[in-house]
Amino acid sequence: MNRYARRIIPALAVVAVLGAACGDDADPTASAAGTDTTAAAQPANSGGRGENATSTAAADLRVGLTGLLQEHVYLAGITTGTALSGGDFKPAAAALEKNTQGLQDAVASVYGEAGGRQFGELWRKHIGFFVDYTTGKATNNQAMVEKARADLDGYRADFGAFLESATKGGLPKQAVAEELKPHVQSLFAAIDAQAAKDPSAVEKLRTAAGHMPHTAATLAGAIATQFPDKFGG
Repeated sequence: MNRYARRIIPALAVVAVLGAACGDDADPTASAAGTDTTAAAQPANSGGRGENATSTAAADLRVGLTGLLQEHVYLAGITTGTALSGGDFKPAAAALEKNTQGLQDAVASVYGEAGGRQFGELWRKHIGFFVDYTTGKATNNQAMVEKARADLDGYRADFGAFLESATKGGLPKQAVAEELKPHVQSLFAAIDAQAAKDPSAVEKLRTAAGHMPHTAATLAGAIATQFPDKFGG
């Protein structure tokens, strides 16, 4: 194993540990127990539920989720890029975990603590799979790369099942899995560029972040439709 690989494997292992720090194995039964969306999910703004409605509450939810999801992409990219370059990635990894907790809190505010915990567990797993992918790239371990790809395919299906259950069928499992494809593929492309020290990595990360507004609108729209009294759907 070369010096580069010896340096990067412990670094990425810590990213995985940080990402799992707030995981929970509690019963993942989602419910509509929440009342108000969190501050993280409710920046002051106006607009529409999904892409068409005029409810301020729904628009705030959509905009809040957009911000959190785009931040997720950038923080993930900063973490992997810093680790791959041998820099101090821990501040970025810690910020990524805070972002994950913000997303979990937003979900919990709608679907209750159990739903939030289930979301957080799934979300942290997918971050771990990207860590595995990055480690495989750093060590030229193609088997590890392919396993991470397969694991992320499985994650898309699992996350789709979670949202289908939480939204009472408003977001079908397969539709969610397809919606997540651009996120996974574009972040793979950014990590590939980082590993190759390709200057296009920054633009590829920007492309990955650009997929998030549509994902946020899809999720917020389904939630607003499910809870019209709360979001004016």
